[in-house]
Amino acid sequence: MTQEHDAVVPIEGSIITHPRVWEASGHIQNFTDPLVDCLSCKRRFRADHLVEAFLEENESTNRNEQINELLHTHNIKCPECGGKLTDVRTFNLMVETSLGVVDGEKRTAYLKGEACQTIYLDYENVRQSMSMKIPFGIAQIGKAFRNEITPGHFLFRQREFEQWDLQWFTHPDEMEKWYEYWKEERMAWYKNLVNHKDKLRFRKHDQNELAHYAKVAYDIEYETPFGWKEWEGIHWRQDWDLSRHSQFSGKDLSYFDDRTKERYIPWIVETSGGVDRTFLFLLLDAYTEEKDRTVLKIRKDLAPFNATILPLVESDPELVAKAQEIYQENRKQFILSYDQKGSIGKRYKKQDEVGTPSCITIDQQTLRDSTVTIRDRDTMEQERVKISHIHEVLQGV
Repeated sequence: MTQEHDAVVPIEGSIITHPRVWEASGHIQNFTDPLVDCLSCKRRFRADHLVEAFLEENESTNRNEQINELLHTHNIKCPECGGKLTDVRTFNLMVETSLGVVDGEKRTAYLKGEACQTIYLDYENVRQSMSMKIPFGIAQIGKAFRNEITPGHFLFRQREFEQWDLQWFTHPDEMEKWYEYWKEERMAWYKNLVNHKDKLRFRKHDQNELAHYAKVAYDIEYETPFGWKEWEGIHWRQDWDLSRHSQFSGKDLSYFDDRTKERYIPWIVETSGGVDRTFLFLLLDAYTEEKDRTVLKIRKDLAPFNATILPLVESDPELVAKAQEIYQENRKQFILSYDQKGSIGKRYKKQDEVGTPSCITIDQQTLRDSTVTIRDRDTMEQERVKISHIHEVLQGV
């Protein structure tokens, strides 16, 4: 997003943010989830998740009804015990903290609920200091915090998580063009990461689920073992954010185009994805069970190790010494692991399970002619390579 795009600038925003920021953004008023409790077992659920599960099983149902109406019209029950549910209540997701050193004089602040707001705070500073002209983007990776009602599904839904965001600032007349551009750009990027491209799709938000700032929103979803889940959202934010921050700060955030002599508030395309979710979905996508082994077929340049170094026999001091020598020679350029415990077959299977693309085995022939065996993770094919060529082989992985 930054290295390959000339008009995108990276920043790192603060985690603790003044409460007026979240008033301006609408989060204190609108950043809520619908909550229901079971009257029998007292379990707590997000009402929209219960409705979503019901609608997936009953596709003919009118989706434009409000969540509370859907719950009661269709008599949706507690998924745990079948008990009756309460009426829907709203639950604000912002995580409060306090700043100050003296009790009684501390003031309320908030942990960052989404990555984009600090981008808007820094927008004018970045635009001026980096001499950026519309259209341009600001990107960020950082922590966000949400008071989730029901965290779960491993890393999918957490109270503390990592986001990556791009906010693309454009002329209102070019909004549709750039919105479609970034939709397709982001989908192409995710397709480039996964093996199962058929498990990716766009899902358009219904009118009743749009965020307060969005005119249009699409999610890039991945089909997990627990259903189709959001990986990244692409939002048509219009001029909501800069207009609101301009209003609350008293600072003019309009843009003057020297070429057209026009002044306007830029409109914004947002792409916002989960880093933790990416890690989880890549594991789900790569996990493969074959007849005689389990293998993590993750894209090789994303694997946790480039290769592992294996002396064929752990009790042979000459092989161990040579293996250590090769390991030390290459570990500065590549992320390597070293393993000499157990049979070579078990060690191969262990490396397959963690997705290591190449296993480099040092055997008696290595001591005679300075060659090693390199085994490919996916095909399990082996070839003899000169020790001096290991660097070239690993660079091509």
